Amino acid sequence: EGEAPTILSTTPADGDNGVPRNSRINVNFSEAMNVATLNDSTFTLAITEGLVAVDGTIINFNSSAGFRPTALLATDTEYTATITGGAQSAAGLPLAEDYVWTFTTGDVVAPDLPVDLGTAEGFVILAKSAISTVPTSVITGDIGVSPIDTTAITGFDPLALDLSGAFATASQVNGRIFAADMAVPTPANLTTAISDMETAYTAAAGRAPDVTELNAGIIGGETLPAGVYKWGTGVVIPTATNLTLSGSATDVWIFQISQDLNMAGSTSVILEGDALAKNVFWQVFGIVELGAGAHLEGVVLTQTAITLLTGASVNGRLLAQTAVTLDGNTVTEPAP
Repeated sequence: EGEAPTILSTTPADGDNGVPRNSRINVNFSEAMNVATLNDSTFTLAITEGLVAVDGTIINFNSSAGFRPTALLATDTEYTATITGGAQSAAGLPLAEDYVWTFTTGDVVAPDLPVDLGTAEGFVILAKSAISTVPTSVITGDIGVSPIDTTAITGFDPLALDLSGAFATASQVNGRIFAADMAVPTPANLTTAISDMETAYTAAAGRAPDVTELNAGIIGGETLPAGVYKWGTGVVIPTATNLTLSGSATDVWIFQISQDLNMAGSTSVILEGDALAKNVFWQVFGIVELGAGAHLEGVVLTQTAITLLTGASVNGRLLAQTAVTLDGNTVTEPAP
């Protein structure tokens, strides 16, 4: 039953010129595909002259697939991409015939632009309704709440208000603590930071995805190159599995998650190569929960709440449109 799959579109498109040397080659199919049949023998890229094969990684799920070249493509060179009839739909129907297209590179490397956090980048934790901890946590960087006031920051010892009245300090925070009821210019600065956080969330959600519905949202054990990954469901990193992000210091990862993000206890997000936490963005519509002892790398932008269970740690930022709840955690702002 079902119909033989066809290819609806490719990026780059057939005949494109001036393609950036760091482009990823993406394919959209008309049918859900059998991911086991999309591999380095059925999805290939080669320099047209001499058909010199290009090394790369293939990422696929459902009705899309992507080829990520291991190295930059050559300058001013024509490439041939091929999907063979060995690629089959989930119903076992093969592509009717090989699909072949070509494109030509230019001499530029397109920037993989990170999400612009605006003034929210000045905070390691920023929330609209509360930041709480029990027992002691260790936080490196500034934290802030707005439009709620200082009473929403709990568990951080008695806050010591600076003589200026514009910020406070506490032994658990290697940085400053801000709330909307503190002296000027703090209220206005926080209003701007919260607005910038919401703008960044929307911007991250609006990036065009390279890969959709990868592994039905179960991503533990994967090693993922840079790109934009989108799910219409929640995402889980299960027990006894880690997620590895492998790439360069300029590579960017954006994870668009329509429901919750859950990391099991003692799991980790691991950066490989020269990948940087500041270039990893978790845009989550629902709740973010890190299990006991879990470790996350990157910037969390959530429309709801973030909860870290006992001993979980983050190298990144926690930017929540409701509350951030800590339990003996280490949260460190990423290296610039």
